[in-house]
Amino acid sequence: MRTNTLIATLALGAGLLGGGALLVPAFALDKSPAATQTTAPAEAGTLSLQQVQARLEADGYRDFEKIERERNKYEATAIDPQGRRVEVKVDARSGEILEVEVKRDKK
Repeated sequence: MRTNTLIATLALGAGLLGGGALLVPAFALDKSPAATQTTAPAEAGTLSLQQVQARLEADGYRDFEKIERERNKYEATAIDPQGRRVEVKVDARSGEILEVEVKRDKK
């Protein structure tokens, strides 16, 4: 009797594990800023999130973790041209970099 219970338990566990493996890709998240950010229509004279990201990429920034709008500026967390993780503040109208803060690495 114990053997039958053990076999049934193992079969059920294997079925749940196999079913979970099939569902994982359906729940996978795309963490690119374009996929994680919802953008409201840009105000007249204001850069869109995509324009800000393109300008930062042109300046050598990469691997964006987030880009979000805070009043009259955008804040982006990315890797700078020197390979450091930074938070960059960008003017929402001109695209000018206002401030760059080096973030401490998580250890």
